[in-house]
Amino acid sequence: MKKIYLYPIWLRFWHWLNALLFIVLIVSGLSLHFSDPNSAFINFRWAMVSHNISGIFLSFNYALFFVLSLLTGNIKHYIPKIKGFVKRMLLQARYYLLGIFINEPHPFNTSKENKFNPMQQVAYLGVMFLLMPAIVISGWLLMFPETAPNQIFGMGGVWPMALFHSVVGFFLSLFLVGHLYLATTGSTVGELFKSMITGWHLEHEEEHNTQPTGVPIAPGDKTKKRSKFFPIIFYNPATLSGALITIISFILVVFLIILEFFIGENSPYLGIITFVVTPTFLIFGLLLIALGAIKENRRLLQMADTTKRLPVIDLNNPKHQIATIVFTLGTIIIVALSVFGTFKAYEYTDSDAFCGKVCHEVMEPEYTAYLDSPHSRVGCVKCHINPEADWKEKAKISGIYQIYSVMFNKYNRPITTPIQNLRPNQNTCEQCHLPKHFYSETKKDYDIFTNDENNSEYKHSLLIKVGGGSPEFGNNSGIHWSMNLANEITYLPLDDKRNIIPWVKSRSTITGKEVVYKDTSVKFSTDLLKPANMRRMDCIDCHNRQSHIFSQPNSTINKYIAANMIDRTLPYIKSIGVQTLDNFVRSRETSYDDIKSYIWNFYKTNYPEIAISKKDAINRTISQLNKIYLRNYFPNMNVNWKDFQSNIGHMQSPGCYRCHDGKHVSNDGKVISQDCNICHLITYQKTPFGSAQESSSGLEFVHPGGVDKIADTKNCVQCHGATPKPKGKIVSTSNSK
Repeated sequence: MKKIYLYPIWLRFWHWLNALLFIVLIVSGLSLHFSDPNSAFINFRWAMVSHNISGIFLSFNYALFFVLSLLTGNIKHYIPKIKGFVKRMLLQARYYLLGIFINEPHPFNTSKENKFNPMQQVAYLGVMFLLMPAIVISGWLLMFPETAPNQIFGMGGVWPMALFHSVVGFFLSLFLVGHLYLATTGSTVGELFKSMITGWHLEHEEEHNTQPTGVPIAPGDKTKKRSKFFPIIFYNPATLSGALITIISFILVVFLIILEFFIGENSPYLGIITFVVTPTFLIFGLLLIALGAIKENRRLLQMADTTKRLPVIDLNNPKHQIATIVFTLGTIIIVALSVFGTFKAYEYTDSDAFCGKVCHEVMEPEYTAYLDSPHSRVGCVKCHINPEADWKEKAKISGIYQIYSVMFNKYNRPITTPIQNLRPNQNTCEQCHLPKHFYSETKKDYDIFTNDENNSEYKHSLLIKVGGGSPEFGNNSGIHWSMNLANEITYLPLDDKRNIIPWVKSRSTITGKEVVYKDTSVKFSTDLLKPANMRRMDCIDCHNRQSHIFSQPNSTINKYIAANMIDRTLPYIKSIGVQTLDNFVRSRETSYDDIKSYIWNFYKTNYPEIAISKKDAINRTISQLNKIYLRNYFPNMNVNWKDFQSNIGHMQSPGCYRCHDGKHVSNDGKVISQDCNICHLITYQKTPFGSAQESSSGLEFVHPGGVDKIADTKNCVQCHGATPKPKGKIVSTSNSK
């Protein structure tokens, strides 16, 4: 045995300090990515502080390594010789994949002139002079985000830089795992670790005497034999590669499951890696083990010139006994884990986080609206997918195309509402909301602020005739009774959004009498009156956005002013707030600055004294307006309140006016009424320019902007909404009646 002094004290100091700092960075980095800021398990604040401090020390430690490597000539060990490089790489790869498991000697001896083998040179060159500088530079830039460019590849400058930093950190973490494993492959598990502590490398006699220093050893030259643990067919590059992939994948799966358990919060990307990506590699590794063993068995049989074509299992052979036990136990464990993993993967793909967060930009508008909706505790799949197997199958198959469309930028902006494919309300809404149990009226109070200088307040209360009932208990009245219980409503839509409805049929569920109403202002072909084109009215024809509500800035600002979240005393704040949100914000990334600039310019120009005396109130208002914007506007997906309109009422969209427009007339002259009191009564009303009025029998509506603002020929939506353009019209005037 011979000692060679390979690692000077400065290199050992750098190595162990670098290892310590990197472990701290990995632990704190995982905390920053996955932990709850209020979690007691991994404190977010301390993780951030330790990550930054460790990163700073790592930077200076790397600078020390770089400078001393240049001064001492240590850098030469990282630069491979070009001549014969490919051959040396193949020899080294064969050793790592096969030779190391059958006790072949290392193909390259270690010396002062050649510290590293060819694969080590390539790995260390990439890590030390590519990945390390990349993670140090990106880390410093993240510490000072103001230095980042405004945009990178069309995205905010900080986010791509943070993603790059995380990806580089992931690859360095993989290198650390591989580095630790290879460090255990000396003559003893701790031999190479001891060398890095003392600086002395031990060269064994059999290694020293095999070949001169630095000369590769042929794979067939073996100085000692070792009995193989498994049958010979398992010792081939494919099987050993599969075993390595399987072991690493298994360890990663276990680690990620434990990590997910402790971090508590479901991360969509962590779930994909844990239950989809990593198990895929694990299965691939198992297949590679089997295929490699089968191929090696055939090769050996051909060499032996025998008629046997299948492996022979001899349980009297200790190696075969071991292989059978390992295979059996491994199969049981893998099958059990596969069943569990398959269930978790299936469960995960049905989760709200998967639906809303995986395709972040694509589904961000809908997921943001969903989290702020009355149904935020109702899972996505409970409304969008039936529990029946055929619906589940259809959803998973359609999901394949959705993945393709996201990967190759083939999706619509905005995402099209799946109106035609939504489940029937009997399987969704009526599982919790049964119309026949809606007996009483509902009272709703409205605070409306006008667009004048004083943001004048208009109050009114509506008694909405929800209705319902059943033959047993009576209470047979109101909206739901007329539309869904006493009558079966069928209609013909002429556009994809079901806004143009020229034909309506009402069939009494009590008497069976049918009445057909036709819109006198629309001509359409009678050929369209086929069952395939008809739709039976149900909940979602009116309640179409109950889980994905995008609010008008006008109505939302009213609520914020009424709740004192926006200062009503700021002149024209209602008017300029609406203008700012709808017209003067460029993107979500710049929304706060855009709103701030517009609001402050307005008050500094028109009300300089208010700008001084109400500075704090203006800043709070800017923050609240930005909150409204981020909740309802998504320019990257061409989404705002105008694109997804609610059919409840008649302010934001045609809604009720689709049928209750006074133009739908039956053959005997009956008209679908436009009288507001059919659905609700105004029981209280106080205008900015008049006294309060109250009546249980209903009041005549007075427009908040004054009586001169109402025209009998206009509906509310014509001024207050954004009437969508019909898509996919199938109107025909041929054979029209």
